[in-house]
Amino acid sequence: MPTNHVKRAFKYRFHPTDAQAAELSRTFGCVRKVYNLALAARTEAWARQERVNYNATSSMLTAWKKTEELAFLSDVSSVPLQQTLRHLQTAFTHFFAKRAKYPRFKSRKKSRKSAEYTTSGFRFRDGTLTLAKMAEPLEIVWSRPLPDGVQPSTVTVSQDAAGRWFVSMLCDDPTVRPLPALDTAVGVDVGLDHLLTLSTGEKIANPRHERRDRVRLAKAQRELSRKARGNGANRRKARRKVARIHARIADRRRDMLHKLTTRLVRENQTLVIEDLTVRNMVKNHTLARAISDASWSEFRSMLEYKAAWYGREVIAVDRYFPSSRLCSSCGTLQEKMPLSVRTWTCDSCGTTHDRDVNAANNLLAAGLAVTVCGAGVRPQRRTPGGQSATKQKTPRREP
Repeated sequence: MPTNHVKRAFKYRFHPTDAQAAELSRTFGCVRKVYNLALAARTEAWARQERVNYNATSSMLTAWKKTEELAFLSDVSSVPLQQTLRHLQTAFTHFFAKRAKYPRFKSRKKSRKSAEYTTSGFRFRDGTLTLAKMAEPLEIVWSRPLPDGVQPSTVTVSQDAAGRWFVSMLCDDPTVRPLPALDTAVGVDVGLDHLLTLSTGEKIANPRHERRDRVRLAKAQRELSRKARGNGANRRKARRKVARIHARIADRRRDMLHKLTTRLVRENQTLVIEDLTVRNMVKNHTLARAISDASWSEFRSMLEYKAAWYGREVIAVDRYFPSSRLCSSCGTLQEKMPLSVRTWTCDSCGTTHDRDVNAANNLLAAGLAVTVCGAGVRPQRRTPGGQSATKQKTPRREP
């Protein structure tokens, strides 16, 4: 069976020495400084109707290192500094293509602390990773091995708000192969009472990870709010405590979604979901917290890239398709269907439906129709593998 040759990132925790932590912290600061300087230079040039590209900012970096004010940039590896200029170039490319907003300056307190090293900035031998400007290898917790004979092409080191250190290695993974083809298809309806409802009738409970730690989180946030604002040690400790609770919630949620999406991709050839606009749905202040905790967007992203890896198909039915109000037995459309109605009976055929199972069945039928008539005209999402369906016409109710 042919190999996909997919690029895959393997992420591990590591525990740096004091010297390594200090070196990486300096690198993070220099990366942020170079990014902001280059963004300011490109913004000023744009105001003068001049274009500045990556090559120009790279030359600026060389000049900045020679000044007395910015001489500290030479104390860290030049590879992450060049990479942040490439990231800025990518951000402007997306902006000019109208795929993203104008790049923003990096904040010392809020921006992600990370540095990316290419092959010239690290050495990976015999299972040990040594970064540039460091004498000792990183003490990595190998929670899973890298594929045999694989060498990372880039290494990204980061530190989260909870103070944990991570290293992510991007590799060509030869172990990812398309799975044997199946003749099964499933419709997936997302919800809040149940995280997922499948067209097979199976309902997957919503674990509500944030609600389980809500009391602890609220207490930690109250303690943080009482600390004097500034750079005091007590405020840093309180902020770190809040971040650890958030990290615990996110880790549990991500672990559950990985297991769930892997199972769905392995068991089904075609998966039909609804093309929801979550960013608009969270504007409903009554449901925003529950929708964010369910993490529907992350579920879809995982489902799409895993389907692309393993030779499966994900079809997104248009968000305006009335999956909940349509009878899956006779096709009759109900006039209204409030969220409080969980079970209803069709006026035409008398079939009693579970609201979520009925919606999943309708999504499956619409998705299978798309595979016959072709893909729709709606744009693709940024993640690969998702095929948008055409906007489904609402059937007229017979008089």
